[in-house]
Amino acid sequence: MPKASARHILVSSEEICQELKVEIEGGADFATVAKEHSQCPSGKDGGNLGVFGPGQMVKEFDEVVFSGEVGTVHGPVKTQFGYHLIDITTRTE
Repeated sequence: MPKASARHILVSSEEICQELKVEIEGGADFATVAKEHSQCPSGKDGGNLGVFGPGQMVKEFDEVVFSGEVGTVHGPVKTQFGYHLIDITTRTE
């Protein structure tokens, strides 16, 4: 079964999400941005979500994590919780 690890930043608007993505692409540290801005409790840990399998996260999140390029920041991704930036750190098939 596939497994992945990822970290994310959760914010309330697409605009904020896009601004943070530009910061990260400009060289800002993902974990630092997560600690400062993420509304998810994982933000305290740099957005780290640990290792998980398909179906353990909401559908929109799963689709990105199990099909997107590893090591790339994806988003904004809209879910029922808000807007996410997702950094896929590892994935095994």
